[in-house]
Amino acid sequence: MNPELAKLHPYPFEKLAQLKQGCVPPEDKAHIALSIGEPKHPTPGFITEAVITHLHGLSSYPTTAGTNELRHAIATWLNNRFNLDGHINAMTQVLPVNGTREALFAFAQAVIDRDQAPLVLMPNPFYQIYEGAAILAGAEPYYMNCSASHDFIPDFDAISEDTWQRCQLIYICSPGNPTGAVIDKATLTRLIELAHQYDFVIASDECYSEIYPDETNPPVGLLEAAYAAGYTDMSRCVVFHSLSKRSNAPGLRSGFVAGDADILKQFLRYRTYHGCSMPPATQAASITAWNDEDHVVHNRELYLEKFNAVLEILAPVMSVSMPQAGFYLWAETPIADTAFARQLFEQQNVTVLPGTYLGRDTTAGNPGSNRIRMALVAPLEECIEAAHRIRSLIESL
Repeated sequence: MNPELAKLHPYPFEKLAQLKQGCVPPEDKAHIALSIGEPKHPTPGFITEAVITHLHGLSSYPTTAGTNELRHAIATWLNNRFNLDGHINAMTQVLPVNGTREALFAFAQAVIDRDQAPLVLMPNPFYQIYEGAAILAGAEPYYMNCSASHDFIPDFDAISEDTWQRCQLIYICSPGNPTGAVIDKATLTRLIELAHQYDFVIASDECYSEIYPDETNPPVGLLEAAYAAGYTDMSRCVVFHSLSKRSNAPGLRSGFVAGDADILKQFLRYRTYHGCSMPPATQAASITAWNDEDHVVHNRELYLEKFNAVLEILAPVMSVSMPQAGFYLWAETPIADTAFARQLFEQQNVTVLPGTYLGRDTTAGNPGSNRIRMALVAPLEECIEAAHRIRSLIESL
C-alpha cells in the first residue's frame, strides 16, 4: 500500500462521531444537524429536467474536456461574473470536472514535483482535501493560521522567504470554509505577485462565491484580481467552482477548473489518465445551470433569511456575526468547542462541528479552538429551533 496513506488524518466527521459516542440525546427533541455543509434547498426543477431529457446520451463516451457548449457556458459565466471582458478562452482555459472535491485533490497530484522537498500552503482551519492532496502528492503541508486578529484570512506577509522558496502550490479558500471570510482584491494581487516571484501555483477554491448577503457586493475572485492587475493570461492562477452550493445540486457532481492555459493543458493530460469524464446528461444540466442566475439570487435570499433569524437569537448570548459569504456561522464558544458540541448534542439534540476538528495545531495554537461551525442548510424553521436550543444551552452554563 502507498505509505503516504498512513499520514492521512481522520476526517472531521469521524472525530465527531467518536465525540458523540455514549451520548443519549433527549427523545422529545428532534435531531437538527448543522454539522455538514450539504445544501438542503431544492434543486431547481429545470436542472433536474435537463438531466432526464438528456439521458439518451448514455450510449456515448463523453470526452474528458467536456462539450464545447458546456465550456462556452462556463466561460461566459466567468467573464460576466468576474468582470473579465471576454478574456477567458473557453477552449484553453476551462475544464469541466465532476465536482471540485476530486479536482482539488487531483490538481496537487499533477502540479507537485515531489523530488524538490515541496511545500503546499493552505489556510488553517481548512477543507481537509487540501491536506490529503498535499500528503499523497509527496509534499509537506504548511498551515497558514486564519485568526480573528487578521480577519480570518492568511497573513501572507508573515510567511518567510524560505517557505515561499519551497512552496510549489498554495490553496486558498475565498469565501472561506468555515469562516466565510473573503480575501480582498489587493491581497489577492499581492499573492499573485508572490507566485510569480517564487514560482508557485495558486489554487483558489471559490465554491461559496455565489452565496453572499449583499447583492451589491459579490465576493471578488482570483481571476478577477489577476485581470485587474494586468495578468490577462491568468498565469499561475487556477480557480475551482461548483454547482453544489450555487445551484443546490451536490448530487450532480458538476464543477469546473479555469485559469492559466498552460497549467490546464497539463491538468487535462493528467485527467485523460485519471478517467473522470463528466456524463453527457450532467453536462447538459450544467449548461442550463450556468446560464441562469434567477435561481441563484433566490438561493441567496433563502440563506439571508436564515442568517437574520438565527443571529437575532444568538448574537445576544455568544460572539457570532454575519459572514461575508458562504452559509456557515463561525461562532465562539463559552467553553471548549468539543465540550460544547458534546453537551449541545446530549442536552439539545443539535449537532455542530467543533472548530478544532477543522484546524491543525501550530506553534500559535489551533485557530479552530473554542469555535464551532454551524451550517445553516436546514429549513428555516429548523435553523430557528436550533438557535433557540443553542441559546438555552449557553444560558444554562
